[in-house]
Amino acid sequence: MPNITKHRRFVATAVAVTLGATTLAACGGSDDDSGDRSGPAKLTYWTWTPGMDKVVDLWNKGPGKEQQITVTVKKQASGDTLVTKILTAHKAGKGPDLVQAEYQALPTLVSNDAVADIAGDAGDAKGKFADGVWQQTTLGSDAVYAIPQDIGPMMFYYREDLFKKYGLTVPKTWEEFAETARKLKKEDPDVDLTTFSANDSGLFAGLAQQAGAEWWTTQGQKWKVGIDDAATQRVADFWGGLVKEGAVDNQPMYTPAWNKALNTGKQIAWVSAVWAPGTLTTAAPDTQGKWKVAPLPQWSSSENVTGSWGGSSTAVTTDSKNKGAAAKFATWLNTDPKALTALAKEGGIYPAATTAQTSDAFAEPPAFFSNQADFYTTASEIAKTTAPSAWGPNVNVAYTTFKDAFGAAAKNKSDFGAALKTMQDDTVADMKKQGFEVAE
Repeated sequence: MPNITKHRRFVATAVAVTLGATTLAACGGSDDDSGDRSGPAKLTYWTWTPGMDKVVDLWNKGPGKEQQITVTVKKQASGDTLVTKILTAHKAGKGPDLVQAEYQALPTLVSNDAVADIAGDAGDAKGKFADGVWQQTTLGSDAVYAIPQDIGPMMFYYREDLFKKYGLTVPKTWEEFAETARKLKKEDPDVDLTTFSANDSGLFAGLAQQAGAEWWTTQGQKWKVGIDDAATQRVADFWGGLVKEGAVDNQPMYTPAWNKALNTGKQIAWVSAVWAPGTLTTAAPDTQGKWKVAPLPQWSSSENVTGSWGGSSTAVTTDSKNKGAAAKFATWLNTDPKALTALAKEGGIYPAATTAQTSDAFAEPPAFFSNQADFYTTASEIAKTTAPSAWGPNVNVAYTTFKDAFGAAAKNKSDFGAALKTMQDDTVADMKKQGFEVAE
């Protein structure tokens, strides 16, 4: 393979995961030489997960002690803040050994040569995860850039008592969802089924993922950006139409007003993910035991697929002098039964490993959903239907543009299609500015 810039090399080494896409074999950029030093290894792990130090203690006192591999946790902020910090440290050659990385951030880290290919040290980890989840850490190549840690399969949450009061049935398709919203408005004009929120890009990305969107794909050595593809246009038009006609609210989530609407029954449903109980506990404390969860509505009654909102992995950095040791820890952390139980208990995460989703740690429903004994059984079944994602090297730009363009469109009840085009154009322009080759 010719020697090309790291930005272009990323296309050759890792192809964005897409539905039905033919992936390219990885070439170059792998770490055949793990660079491990002999003797005891002392590793540093950057993570934001609560209680991670307690989980790591299990390693340090058990397998780590036996293998002379000690891990020290360094708590960090999450999101773009951590990605920027990782890249800054990498440029100085002072990155940690391991980092927690959200799935959508991995292409950015790979394109900057900040995380290592640990395929040779991942063992049989692949079999522990659903295909759609594992692909998010391989980026569709033969490389393994991280071990999946937690996932956020999307689900439909609704107030069981208020659905009964208004004579509503749980929508199984998005068409039924729209009709449910309209029916509720007729029953009580002061109540909304839900809101379209533009302050969390991950929600929209997950909805597009469910619809079959392929935001980043490749053509030869070039990237192709399809943020305005037909699937995403369908999602944008659907929600834009509901907002324009007033069938759903247009206010952002996570605000005092949104919390009050959920807590007082002015909004009676929420398209969210498996982690929603934790949010509802603080946002709508007076509604405990009144919510239930169901699969996300489908675009066709014959389909059974969900999107993903959130989730992260454990990656080994290229700066680590003990990549093999770091990979052993990352694999243990996200596949060992004791580690996964501790992650669930101490960190409150929903594990990516399929066996852990039905473990004793999830035998009881969340306290907020004490009325739904099968909460985690339902969640596990939904998680299996998660569609693959298609992330690219500048997700942060796409997400920022979404918040601005869709935020204005939602507030003004204007054309969501125009907002989507802005998102597409800004993302393409940024990629070209960074030096990526982009197919038209």
